[in-house]
Order: sequence, then C-alpha cells, then structure tokens
Amino acid sequence: MIHLQNISKTYRLNGKRKVVADDITATFPSGQAIALLGRNGAGKSSLLRMISGAMLPSSGKILSTGTISWPVGFAGSFNGELTGEQNCRFVARVYGIDTDELLFFVQDFAELGDHFKLPLRTYSSGMKSRLAFGLSMAVPFDTYLVDEVSAVGDAAFKAKSNRVFNERMSKSGAIVVSHSMGMLRKTCHAGAVLENGKLTYYPNLEDAISVHMTNMRETDTG
Repeated sequence: MIHLQNISKTYRLNGKRKVVADDITATFPSGQAIALLGRNGAGKSSLLRMISGAMLPSSGKILSTGTISWPVGFAGSFNGELTGEQNCRFVARVYGIDTDELLFFVQDFAELGDHFKLPLRTYSSGMKSRLAFGLSMAVPFDTYLVDEVSAVGDAAFKAKSNRVFNERMSKSGAIVVSHSMGMLRKTCHAGAVLENGKLTYYPNLEDAISVHMTNMRETDTG
C-alpha cells in the first residue's frame, strides 16, 4: 500500500508558478498494477519521483507498507566513472541483495559482454538503457514505478524484456505511466488520473481511461 497524505508540489518555471500536486490524498492498494494518466506536463513523472523518494514534496507525507522501486529503466543515477559491474555492486549493497546473484542476472540479461567491466562513460545510450532495465528487474520490489519504459534492442531482446517484466508484474504491484492505452490495458487493472494538480483513483481502468480521454478532448477543443 502506498498512501499519499496531503501531498503538494509547486515549481517556479520562467517566473510562473506551476502546481504539480495540489493537496493530494490518495491510496494505491498493494499488489495492483495501476495506470497513472494525465496530459503532457500534468506532473506524472514528478509524482512518480516523489513516490520513489527521489524528489521531496513541498508539503505532505508519502507512506508505504512495502518496498518501492526507482523509475524502471532510469539510468540517471549511474556513476559514469564506474563500470557497469561496479554500479550494480553498489545497488546490491544499498538494497541488501545477494551481489553475485544480481550481477549474474544483470550481466546475462543486458548482453553487454566485455563492456560490463568498462566505465559507463564508454557506453552507448542503448547499452545504458539495457543495463538500467536489467538492474531494475534484478531487484525484487513490492511496487515498480514505470515511466514510459520501452525495451531497446532487437525483437528477441524486446521479447525477453517483456517476458521478464510480465513475470515481475505477476508478483508485484506497479504504477505505470504510458501513452499507449494498449500497453496499459495489458498491464493494469485500475487507474488514477492527474488533472490540474488533483489525483482521482478509479478501481476500474476503463473508467480512468474514459475520464482521461474526455480531458484530452476538452484540451483539443478548448
């Protein structure tokens, strides 16, 4: 269970006040995959970062009864001077995971070959993405945060990525941001819509999608 209690977040952008979260109180039930919907710029990624702990709200609390991932596939916190292996070792120590098991999984999954032992600054963007996705899947979380994740590589690698991701979702919950309604319908059962800083939870995904699509049409005609 993840509970948002009176969460507010405000930015100053180009001298203007941008409200991402306006006194949000909501609960995401345990063990469910929930689609997080909202128009571009609504603050979905910021809300995920607050839930992950990477960003602090301006006010309010986020409470959880289980472990929460960083956004799946996010490579921004890697140290470019460390090797892929060293970055993975660091994460294993932070989360108390068996280091050898984690390294075996990531090295096998990411298919980096000798590059696994080279500094990340030598990696292509695709290699970083494969490493980041593999590391995300190597740590067992109660809730995965997914922000527009897309597997990189050839068809075989994408199929492997989808298979592993679906295996994790069968045992854990997730909060998923995606513009693909097809992907959300395959992955999620419930939804939440972020609109003008307010978040509304819907136990039925189709209800959430319907509200979101109505909001988008109003934007197009407004």
